[in-house]
Amino acid sequence: MILLAVLVTYVYGNYVRAELDLRDPFGYVVGFGFVLCLLGSVLLHELGHALTARRFGIGVRGITLELLGGWTEMDRDAPTPRVDALVSLAGPAVSLVLGGVATAATLALPDRTAAGQIAFQLAASNILVAIFNVLPGLPLDGGRALRAGLWWLIKDRDRATEAAGWAGRVLAFGTGMVAFWLYRLGTLTLLGMLFVLLVVFTLWQGAGQSIRLARMTRRFPLVKLRELARPLLTVPAGTPLGEAQRRRSQDPRPNVVLAVSDSAGNLTALVDPIAAERVPVDRRPWVAVDSVSRSRDAVPALPLDLSGEQVVRALQAHPAAQYVVTSGEDVVGVLRVGDVAQVLEPRRPTKQRK
Repeated sequence: MILLAVLVTYVYGNYVRAELDLRDPFGYVVGFGFVLCLLGSVLLHELGHALTARRFGIGVRGITLELLGGWTEMDRDAPTPRVDALVSLAGPAVSLVLGGVATAATLALPDRTAAGQIAFQLAASNILVAIFNVLPGLPLDGGRALRAGLWWLIKDRDRATEAAGWAGRVLAFGTGMVAFWLYRLGTLTLLGMLFVLLVVFTLWQGAGQSIRLARMTRRFPLVKLRELARPLLTVPAGTPLGEAQRRRSQDPRPNVVLAVSDSAGNLTALVDPIAAERVPVDRRPWVAVDSVSRSRDAVPALPLDLSGEQVVRALQAHPAAQYVVTSGEDVVGVLRVGDVAQVLEPRRPTKQRK
């Protein structure tokens, strides 16, 4: 973002110097002012999404700004297609209003002035952002509106998201082809071509993430803690690591997780498999299992009765490599995050379970 801001300041500063016959420093000052105005426009665009979401009871975790765009992180999805469409289109509506205000300012300000030049560029950029963002393909706002329409039509949000994601990929490919055609005609400069390709790459990546997320969300019901929780094999504190691993190898249950218990038999820690593997084989008979374990209190807990979606949301809210699965006060197993990923994305290659 910093490099892009410097580039825009330099390019626009040179343009303003030539147009207004300004000295070197003042042209770049105007260019930097334009960068700040662009950031302000992006912020107002995202506030349109955020305030509309809050109007319908959807919490907003934060807004991330970039020079050419941004995104608003919400704590949950829109509950209905109508709300989804309104939240999606609020940002382009704000950009269109900003473009109208900047257009009026351009007409009111004198020609060949720095303020008039910035107003004109803001009018053009905001109107262009509004038009481009309503194109029907994710991750654009128009793609979200398309998803809302398909959601209302087919009553399946995940399938609607996937369809809108593929529309976004078609849109990205078409944009790239049009840019290449304009470049061959000499209408688009090499710098403009590279800029458009950057936008196309961003669109393609965002569309792909939307498709992937839709496919994962459709598999949420398959995340069942009763089936995914790995069984525990507890050994007393002070047991040599080599002996604990020997006991695990003889346990007939698959994917057993080593744990440590106190003298009363209460679970106190879970063995860290990565730390255990780092111990040289010849040292394992002399290293206590406690030294390669994590305290039970340091491992997040998941109740056994959580639904698949609730499990995924909990993993997103409290990222960790493993979780204890509890039933009341009892620990009934351990969930490895890699096992959940294998359920959600079965085609993705994963390491063999240990």
